[in-house]
Amino acid sequence: MAGLGGRTWRDLLAGRARKRKSAFGSGAELQEAALRLLDHHQNLNDLLLEVEDSIKPGGQGVVEHQEVSSESFIVSVLQEQASRLGVPTAILAAKNAVTNIERICQASASPSQVPLLNVDQRKRLSCLLQTVKDLLANNVFCRSLFCQEIWKMKDPPVLEAVWHLHRADIVGLGELLESNPAAPAVVEWLCSSLCGLCEQAEEPSGDAELAGRVLSDFAIVLLQNGFQQTSQLGRKLEFKKVPYICHGVLQRMLTWVLDAVGKEKQEDVSTLQAVRFWLNVFSVSLYKSAVHPDSLQQFFRHTLTEVLTYNPLLKVSDAIHMQKEWSFTRTCSLLTTLYRKLFVAFSAKELICQLQQVLETREVNWQHVLSCVSTLVVCQAEAEQLFKDLLSHLLIKAFENYDMENMITAFLIARQAALEGPAVFMPYSEWFKASFGNAGGHHGSSKKALVFLFEFLSELVPFEAAPYLKVHIMYPPFVPTKHRSILLEYITLAKTRLADLKVAIEDMGLYEDLSSTDESVQPQGQALRDVEKALQIFENTRKIPTSVIEASIFRRPYYTSWFLPALLRPRVLPRTPDVRMAFIDSLKRADKIPSNLYSTYMQACRAMKEKMLQDESEVETRHSKEPVEQLRAELAQLRMLLVDQAKYEDVPAQIAVISDRLASVSGHSSDAIEAATLNSPIQVDVSAPGLEPCHQSVGTIWLGVVDLLLTSFCQNLIAASYFNPPDRQGPCLSLFVKMMCGHRNLLPALLGRLCQLIYHQGPSLNDAHILGLAAFVIHLSESRALIPEVEASFGMSQPVPGKVLSVSEYWNCLLVCRTEESFAFCMRFCTAAASYLMCKFSSYSHEDLCALLPPSLVKKLQYIVPRLCLEARGILCEEAKTDLIWNSLSCPSLNYKRASLCLWKQARFQELLKEKAFQLSFREWLLLELEVYPEKDILSALERQDFHYWAIYQWYLPAPSASGGCDGDLEKACGIIINTVLDSSQRLDLGSYGQSKMSVSPDILCKLQEMVLELGCRRKLLSGCVDAQRHFLFEILQERLKDRKHGSALGEQLWRQQELLLHRRILVGLPASALIMTFRKGKKTMLDCEDFFNFVNSELKNVCSRGYALSYDITAHFFRGLLNASLDCEESAEGVNDVLTACQTKCPIVLLSAALWWPRLEPVLCSQWKRLFGAPLAEELERLREWQSSASSFLSSGVVFPLSGPPWISAAFLHCTVQQQSSRGRERSALKRLGTDTEQLLVSLLFFSLLDLISAKIAPKEGVDFQTSLEWSLEILQCLEERGTSWPLLFHSAERDPRKYSVLRSAASDRHIRLLPVAFYSLTPRFHHGLLTREQTFLYVALDLYIQLLRLFVEGKDLLQSDQAGQSPDPAEHADPLEVISAARRFLLGAIPRCPAQSFGNIRPLLDTCEELDPELGATLLHFSRPAVAVELEEELDLFE
Repeated sequence: MAGLGGRTWRDLLAGRARKRKSAFGSGAELQEAALRLLDHHQNLNDLLLEVEDSIKPGGQGVVEHQEVSSESFIVSVLQEQASRLGVPTAILAAKNAVTNIERICQASASPSQVPLLNVDQRKRLSCLLQTVKDLLANNVFCRSLFCQEIWKMKDPPVLEAVWHLHRADIVGLGELLESNPAAPAVVEWLCSSLCGLCEQAEEPSGDAELAGRVLSDFAIVLLQNGFQQTSQLGRKLEFKKVPYICHGVLQRMLTWVLDAVGKEKQEDVSTLQAVRFWLNVFSVSLYKSAVHPDSLQQFFRHTLTEVLTYNPLLKVSDAIHMQKEWSFTRTCSLLTTLYRKLFVAFSAKELICQLQQVLETREVNWQHVLSCVSTLVVCQAEAEQLFKDLLSHLLIKAFENYDMENMITAFLIARQAALEGPAVFMPYSEWFKASFGNAGGHHGSSKKALVFLFEFLSELVPFEAAPYLKVHIMYPPFVPTKHRSILLEYITLAKTRLADLKVAIEDMGLYEDLSSTDESVQPQGQALRDVEKALQIFENTRKIPTSVIEASIFRRPYYTSWFLPALLRPRVLPRTPDVRMAFIDSLKRADKIPSNLYSTYMQACRAMKEKMLQDESEVETRHSKEPVEQLRAELAQLRMLLVDQAKYEDVPAQIAVISDRLASVSGHSSDAIEAATLNSPIQVDVSAPGLEPCHQSVGTIWLGVVDLLLTSFCQNLIAASYFNPPDRQGPCLSLFVKMMCGHRNLLPALLGRLCQLIYHQGPSLNDAHILGLAAFVIHLSESRALIPEVEASFGMSQPVPGKVLSVSEYWNCLLVCRTEESFAFCMRFCTAAASYLMCKFSSYSHEDLCALLPPSLVKKLQYIVPRLCLEARGILCEEAKTDLIWNSLSCPSLNYKRASLCLWKQARFQELLKEKAFQLSFREWLLLELEVYPEKDILSALERQDFHYWAIYQWYLPAPSASGGCDGDLEKACGIIINTVLDSSQRLDLGSYGQSKMSVSPDILCKLQEMVLELGCRRKLLSGCVDAQRHFLFEILQERLKDRKHGSALGEQLWRQQELLLHRRILVGLPASALIMTFRKGKKTMLDCEDFFNFVNSELKNVCSRGYALSYDITAHFFRGLLNASLDCEESAEGVNDVLTACQTKCPIVLLSAALWWPRLEPVLCSQWKRLFGAPLAEELERLREWQSSASSFLSSGVVFPLSGPPWISAAFLHCTVQQQSSRGRERSALKRLGTDTEQLLVSLLFFSLLDLISAKIAPKEGVDFQTSLEWSLEILQCLEERGTSWPLLFHSAERDPRKYSVLRSAASDRHIRLLPVAFYSLTPRFHHGLLTREQTFLYVALDLYIQLLRLFVEGKDLLQSDQAGQSPDPAEHADPLEVISAARRFLLGAIPRCPAQSFGNIRPLLDTCEELDPELGATLLHFSRPAVAVELEEELDLFE
């Protein structure tokens, strides 16, 4: 009661208690006195507001403590008043309570009623409710009447007041709603109140927390009653109207939301915020155990259905035209938020089924359906496959019943899902090809099905966008030949539509990416893409791409209007011509660029050279700053979500927003950086320490974006790992990386930056960087299906295009182990990657883990861990079950060796190592070991030696071949080592920037030598076996040279030459005796050099630059091996003699090599013979010494040159001795002193001198002087002419006496034999005129050699090309090949008329070839050969007379 001076009932009583002691004897007396007082001053409404738990008088000096119950007092007052009025006390209390509520609700200062009370109202209501609760407890309050009276108030109750009544359990919301006679009015009131509540909650002064509690409690009631289950109906029969009211309210509120979605652009911000607040009703966590799960699902399913079917006014044609605007990021955020909240209650499969059911049974709002598809495919990882299944189901039903509705539904869903990018769904072009591009498609079953498909596509045409029409034209459905007209009719219709859209099919790009549905790519943008792709192809092949040639002929408008302007964009030309300049030059030479256009381009380039490009670059960067900053803000928002596990469900949507921001960055960039086709390899220059993008300004932007994304990923990983281990972080990081991979134009910069970070900067990275990059690589491998192959180039000096690698192989290239720093980094990186994967995907099955893990990382660990950790070389037993603790891996002070051992000992990791895909084979181990720089190795020489011994003898040699070992077979191990060493030396090496390595690892070579010696010992024990008679070493080398297919003849030639040089180094590095086999013949041990001889004759002689002699190293190695091997013979000297005698017929180049190197070889062999035997030299060795001595004596003292043995051997020693002396006069006189029976010796001398002449041309480093060799050859020729010796047959490959000069030709290299025509025509100035008449075969030989000369030139062979071009000081020695041919031609044209008629008789087989290659010379020969024909005919006639 507040009427007495403004003081409350409590104040009044308390004040009186303080003033004096009570005059009443008891509480009853006091209560009676109070009633008498109230009887004169009654205000029952105020009395109900006066409530306290108790009245506690007291104070200083208070002696008595007396409690007076206000509860019993108010009850007494109400009963007294009720009795006077003649009404029940409960009814009076209810009416007075309603009156108080009405007064409280009307006391607001606001002109209009608001859903929430102010502080004073809330305080007064609290007092009232406490009193009512007391009245209820005393059974003096009528709830039913209270409910009825509430609705009779002038204004409906304030929503918060109703909530307090509900919350205080005075009267529930359901009971209150049931008591209202006008259900529609209740629905209207409650909906308006809830809308007002949402609006007031979002106001700055609003109490959002309180509004949230009100909303959640009401939502629970609405859902409990609006969506009752059958089991609940019996318990709530007292409520008849409530279910309909609750259902109606939820429906009206959903309509309010959907109306706001439809008018998003027109609605003010406050309304949208209010709607967003209402969406909290759809949070599953709100209901917990308060609502039956089935009711919750029923509510969410009903809501989803209502959303999909709301206001279905849009036609299918509208959906076709507008669906691009309904992608996830372009859809109203209210709608996507609603979808995402609804999705929580269902699995992806249930959602797809619900969507399918709605599509089949209801009229739908296509905008809502397709935006739902986008949201579902973005936010649910498993939705991609489910949608593919749904599309297949729809197509099957469509073709079964020829149902257009199912067809259009399938097409709309496929296109909508594809709009979200390849990271979440396959491009539309791929889906269309997969569905209709082959005979097994649904349309291939019958002609009717085919007609149905094209009728459907034709009906779409008037509404189609250009990108989809392009897909249908470029990837048309499979059509049998007999029905081709149906397809052509559709293509004509589609082209007409493209023409209406002002998109000519002729303007389509050469390499257009039809997986994109972006209509903003204009022809000029596509032309820039085409130029980039054409440049890639040209760089790899050095040929103009076929597509460009075809476009210049068949698609001339596009070629001239778009492609050439894009190619000839003015720029500052580099000093060294680049790929673009070379491509332009090739097109110009092929007359594919008009002269005036080319001139304009060059002028513009020269003008641009005078300008500064810096301002333009700054403008470009400034323009792109805004979208990059937006991207940065969205990445920061993502990090906030990742650290809160409760918000993981919001991550997919945020990643979709980031993807959209990335697309906007791409939109602000130049079209030149856009991707070509999805399948084209990504080019990365691994050798470049810095990234040099082709388009500098655009490249800088993309590199900045990549850095931003990588930084964000690493920060997100570290932040998320601070709260949860990887296996509890959800799919957030996987989705992030998958989204990045979906942006094809980002991948070149991304992979390039990873190359820079891992390969070039890896050792300098800290632990956090390494952990982040390792995890990123794992997630990239998880999304490897979205990443094209990588074309890794290793430097500009490489002779072949870069390697095309998979992503896993790319990591293998970047993670090198060569130095102490790189070993440490590689171990840390691979340990982090493998550990992260096993923690992140710990729930995966063994098979799934194997599919996800990059094999290269596991193999690197298998190589590094045993190399650096002695413990890993043992057999793991008790510690094999060690668990991997993520905290230890993410610790900054991590000891990487301890972490690697922890991983190594883990049982699951050891199980992985048993898989064949992850086993490091012996060959792979060798390749890694051969890359190590010994001087910079992390191991010392002794440690490395111990490691090699363990790896080879204890691990790989006894291991089975199934696990990459050698099955205990020493010969097999040797073969693997030899092949691997050769492969390692041949392959392009990253560290050498494209230069092949020519050195062989000393450590590995040492182990190979040990094995070969052990095999040699075993062969001696098994010398009688057939297996012991085969030389495995030469089998291995010969096998490598067989059946090799290379891209070009030149490439094959270079490879073979390099390979044979490496073979020679391998042979020289092995024990000398390994070149020679021993076998038993009867009771004697014989030496067998057949395999060595065959290898020299077929292969090794072709890499000797002198043409007739092997290099010194292999020559000395053979002779030393011969002497060592002869120790096994009973008669060593006899064994050596037999081998050297066999050389004369089987391998003459060995003896010729001995002749060349004898001054160096003699002391070595004599010393070795003396050490081994202490006896006189073997007879054949002594003969070699005598030949050398005779040649020296003949030249120096003038003694007679003795002829012993084959004349070609004597000639070889004489020729080599001449080459080693400088005085030419003495040699000339010596030639004249040769006896009369030395014709073969002179011819052999001429042959050797001509080979030296060729060597001077092609190998000037050998020290052979061209002019000196030419003079020496002419001196020999003059001597032969003076003696009248026949020598032209030396050049005749099909000589009449094959034994005469066959030895000489067999000893020469194939290259020198091919170039003999060059040497022959170098002698023409000294040819004697009498030679033409004396030698009837001379014309044939000269003509045959001229034809060989022409063929060499036409076939592009190495005519006069030096191996060290440009290194000779005399340019005259490298004459133009055309000059050599011209000189030869002039000689023949001058010689032919002087040749006798008999010389023309045997040239007939050459006439046809000569006429083909040189018609003029052929005509001359034909003219002068006619008399000869007549003479022959006359001679034949004379025979018959």
